[in-house]
Amino acid sequence: MFKINKVKSRFVLDSRGFPTVQVQVVVEKGGEEFYGLSSVPSGASTGTYEALELRDGGSAFKGKHVSKAIENVNSTIAPSLEGKTFNSILEVEKALLALDSTTNKAELGANAILGVSMASHKAVAKSENTDLFKFINKTYFADHKITKFPRLMCNVVNGGMHADSGLEIQEFMVVPNLGNIEKDVQAAAEIYQTLKSQLKKDGHSVSLGDEGGFAPRIAKSTEVMDYLMNSIESAGYSGKADLAMDCAASEFYKGGKYTVDEIAMTPSELNEFYGKLVNKYPLISIEDGFQEDDFEGWKEMTDKLGKKIHLIGDDLFVTNPTRFAEVGLKKGLANGVLIKLNQIGSVSETCQIINDAKANGYITIVSHRSGETTDAFMSDLAVASQSEFIKLGAPARGERVAKFNRLLEISDLID
Repeated sequence: MFKINKVKSRFVLDSRGFPTVQVQVVVEKGGEEFYGLSSVPSGASTGTYEALELRDGGSAFKGKHVSKAIENVNSTIAPSLEGKTFNSILEVEKALLALDSTTNKAELGANAILGVSMASHKAVAKSENTDLFKFINKTYFADHKITKFPRLMCNVVNGGMHADSGLEIQEFMVVPNLGNIEKDVQAAAEIYQTLKSQLKKDGHSVSLGDEGGFAPRIAKSTEVMDYLMNSIESAGYSGKADLAMDCAASEFYKGGKYTVDEIAMTPSELNEFYGKLVNKYPLISIEDGFQEDDFEGWKEMTDKLGKKIHLIGDDLFVTNPTRFAEVGLKKGLANGVLIKLNQIGSVSETCQIINDAKANGYITIVSHRSGETTDAFMSDLAVASQSEFIKLGAPARGERVAKFNRLLEISDLID
């Protein structure tokens, strides 16, 4: 048993310079206080069906202020939890989720609820004198013993909503596969630095996009993929790193067609385009290859490529167990689920969809957002859930590096 003594929120700046919700939760156990502090990430390329991120509108921070969400924490959530005794973190989650009666957390804001949820998990883990990843594993994934690390998906070239490079496809990722987290981090960093040198040598910009990847003015997706392959080889990792893409196709879909590399394609033509990439490159994962409601396009891709590579639903599923069941399972779409805490707005619901995915043969990828903080909660979640991959941006910028570094720390803590 433990008691919640304090719940307090304020704003901090995220990696894009916009405010986001930070929450501190203090729990008391055995006469001692334990503190949990968490900051909520924010996305730029967002799915229509995500839980509501509550922003103020108006003029402050160009309409992006979160004072309403903060007030909801301090004036509504805090009084409902402070001074109460709980038997488990699950009881806290139940009480927290009961405060908002909407299906998308529109009353309090998913950012308000998630901040309290994450901070509570951190505080209660400390009260049990255990590491966060072990606490999450014991609470939600007891059937999955921690035996491995997720593979790293590193976004080294940014396009779409994450940069002004002109590339329609949003993320081009390298995925090291050396079977060891330290070696994988080293490979990611060395490939990234090699890519920088090659781009610079050829006269391309090496300015960074939102997720730490480079944003060169390159017109063709295949040219980017060739750069990645050359960087992998030059860095000494031929055959030891794969490629992955997040297309974010909802952003380049209009009027029933998809415009990629300045070519407007029908869904079938886009499927052929993806198939050619899979045949030419060691491409192991395509995320959001089709618009979130283009179920026919998704179905065709799943039927054609589903046995060859991972097909990941992000905007398609928005980390929502109900949406996953209705769209993924009933319609037979995709074979993997992207996991973003702020898309659903609580730790317990996030863990529910991870378990649902695993039970139905889907892989899971725990993911950051383009607007991040140095909070590395997602690294603990990825290890705790034994997800197959973790998507954490480039090995650059403090808010991305924090996730890499937390994985390295965890490697010394696993029994």
